[in-house]
Parts: sequence; structure tokens; C-alpha cells
Amino acid sequence: MDKVRFGIVGVGGMGSGHANTIQNIEECELVAVCDIDPEVVKQISEKHNVKSFTDYKELIDSGMADAVIVATPHYYHPIVGMYAMDKGLAVLSEKPMAVTVKSADAMIEKVKETGVPFTIMYQSRASGVNQAARKLIAEGKLGEIYRTCLISSGFRSQAYYNSAPWRGTWKEEGGGVLINQAPHPLDLFSWIGGLPSKVTARTANRRHEMECEDEASAMLEYENGAIGFLHVSTSESPGTSLMEFCGEKGKLTIRGGSLDFRVLEMPLQEFNDTTENMWGSPKCEKVEVEIEDRETGHGAIIRNLARNILHGEPLIVPGEEGVNSMELINSVILSGHKGEPVDVPLDRDEYERFIEEMKKTSKVDKSAKVQRVTDPNHVK
Repeated sequence: MDKVRFGIVGVGGMGSGHANTIQNIEECELVAVCDIDPEVVKQISEKHNVKSFTDYKELIDSGMADAVIVATPHYYHPIVGMYAMDKGLAVLSEKPMAVTVKSADAMIEKVKETGVPFTIMYQSRASGVNQAARKLIAEGKLGEIYRTCLISSGFRSQAYYNSAPWRGTWKEEGGGVLINQAPHPLDLFSWIGGLPSKVTARTANRRHEMECEDEASAMLEYENGAIGFLHVSTSESPGTSLMEFCGEKGKLTIRGGSLDFRVLEMPLQEFNDTTENMWGSPKCEKVEVEIEDRETGHGAIIRNLARNILHGEPLIVPGEEGVNSMELINSVILSGHKGEPVDVPLDRDEYERFIEEMKKTSKVDKSAKVQRVTDPNHVK
């Protein structure tokens, strides 16, 4: 095999972008596309001259593909993904990998059972800046971390939420900003800095007509006594992209895709305990960090999966690591609705009961005019 044959399930949105991207990856060949909308799948299949299906099982069972990209609405990621795994296909799931962490666990168990490669479209991990940040902390360059911060705010108009009846509903999306726009920064935040052990959150709908949250804030507590804060929203403009990790030896900040690393002349606690200067602070030096020139974007994750299949290249996003962002998403949602702290790892069964209760009162407006499009900034 010199090329991995890819099928895509769901091409009315982001899947159409992936179909375009695959054309530029020499290790990949697009062989089939699937969508429940016959007109949509016909258009994409004709554009790329590939076989079309309206039933994902037929695509997977056809034997045409070695791997499948799952770009359906969220609840179907585990359903389609695990069916493909059972048939021996490698799987690349769009984010988030599931709606509930229990479903995410099931996907990982299926990976262990079948042994197939599984990755998630967290393309931000491929960035040289984020890779460098992860390495600095993993190598202990910050020392023990005592504070974290994530702010990832942006804007979506009401027209965006009106574009599909599933958007912002418990029944068909499973949440708002936390399940849709925030998974990328939440994945990076937990991948670089680790998971908290307790979450105390507030969720709200500030300015949109929809069932779920358009902003969420949370205080975080970590096993070592560190504290943290996160805020995500689709109700703010201009937006902010900021991650900060404060350690005994220095501070690491990622703002708008740029990395700033500062090192203290002496560990903070040591300086605190030994200085005789009542107004003093340890001197701080900015350290230039070498940023690897790497392929980024969706193409990097698709190519990486292909190269994993062909050559055994390590996955940039091993599927089991996707559970961490699900822990944060579910924990913040549940804590916000309960109005009290929740522990991490989250009680899986409690969250399943919660989401089922929310779905009972969820209303999907089937009369809404559907616009099956995705952010033009992500479709090449």
C-alpha cells in the first residue's frame, strides 16, 4: 500500500473541506463520500469523481476504504466511528469525539478491542508553538505549576445558530460553546497543563436564542493544590485567545498563537523564603524558544493518520487523549447546571442521566432553513 484510501461520512459541512484537503496529501486517496442528503453527497462526489453513499454502513461495508473521517453531528461520532472500527477501518473523528465522556470511554474500549488506529481532528496540536509549550512543561522547565488560565472567547451570530435546527440543542448537539467551539482550546489546555481534579462552573446564555450555553466560566482545582480559571464564549467581540501556565521556575503564555516563556533567576518559593528584601521579586528573563517549522491545519492530522497506517508514525492526537477534553466539557456543563463543584474524573452515570433529562425537554425546530455550510476560513 502506498496510499491510504479514505471515505468521509458527512460532507454537508466540515467534511467537504476535508474532501478538498485530501486532494493535496500524497499519502491519501479519497475514494468515497457519504451523506444523508442525496443532493449534497451527489455534488461532492461529482466534484471529486468518487463513489457516493447515503448510508454510512454501506460505505464502510463496501471494502473501498481503509480509513474513514467522521464529520457528522456530534452524537453520531461514536456510532459511526465504532461501526467502522468493528469493520477494521482506521478512524479520524471530528471534534468532539463524543457528547458524553461515557461514550468517549466506549470508543477507547473499542480501539483496544479492535486495535485500529484512531485519532481526532485536534489540528491545533500540530502547531510548532503548541508542541513547544507541551515540551517545556513536560521537561519540567516551569517547575511545579501553581496556576493556569484559559480564555477562549469569540463570536457567533444568531444567523449561525439559525442555520441548522440541531445547533445549540441538547437533543442533537449536546451543548453550546463548550461542545462546539471550545473543544480545540480545551484539548490544548488539558494536553499542555493537565486535568484539574475539581471544577466549579457557571454557564449562561448571554445573547442567543438557543437552549444551551453561549458562555461558560470555571474555577479549577488541581491535585497538587494549584488553581486555575477558564472562560469560553461565542458572545464576545473582539475575541481573546490566551493560555497561561505559572510555575515555580517561570511562566509560559500563549496569546494569539505566539509563545512567551520567562524564567525566574530562582524558584519562587526559594526566593520567598530566603530574600531579606521586603519589596523584592526574583529577576525574570525572557527566553527565546525554538519553534519547529511543522505542517499545521487539518491536513497535518489527515496525513499523520495515513503515515501511521503506512509507516507506523506516532499519532499527533492518540484517540484516548480526546477523553480529557470531554472530561472538561462535561464537568463544566454539569457543574454549571448543578450550581456546585464536581469532581474529575466525572461520574459518568450522573452525566448520562443529566443529558437524558435535558434531551427530554429539548425542542428542535424542523422548520428552520438548513444551511449546510461550514466556516469558510476552514474550507480550502
